[in-house]
Amino acid sequence: MTAHEILQHIRPETAGEIFLHLYEKDRPAYRATIQLLASRRKLRSVIIDRKTRPERYAWLQAELARKSNEDASTEILQTWLLGAHQDLVCAFLDSLAIAHNGHGLLEELPPQPPEEKLKEAIDGLLAKYPVDAVAIYLNLFSEMDIADWPSLKKLINQDPRLCLAPQTVIA
Repeated sequence: MTAHEILQHIRPETAGEIFLHLYEKDRPAYRATIQLLASRRKLRSVIIDRKTRPERYAWLQAELARKSNEDASTEILQTWLLGAHQDLVCAFLDSLAIAHNGHGLLEELPPQPPEEKLKEAIDGLLAKYPVDAVAIYLNLFSEMDIADWPSLKKLINQDPRLCLAPQTVIA
């Protein structure tokens, strides 16, 4: 799933956690996001600022869920993951022996590890971290330009804990 698709499918409570984290920990990015999204809708950001926090967060989620705002959606999710869930990101990379800068950023992604090792890494994350954060991270990771890991996409699609899209039940 791309970043805007993730924001289409996450629970409003999870989106609220993302925006609250951004507001509390990276106010310049929060303000810039509101200004960017408001200008794209030909609104003044003060209109958004006057909304209650739940209304503002609902508006942000709706706007970031639009395909045309993929760039902003990706930035917001990455900022949240590397800020609020840096330990999750590092744990995933460490479990796969992928070198990173100690903060979850990497220069180069190695070829896909064996599927069993990926499954073990995913199970380890799900045992230790919030399911929503793990699902968002793995879905976003699998869509990175440098990530050509079909086994990861397969595991995400097979595991209902990681699948953010509503499931179709066939009777």
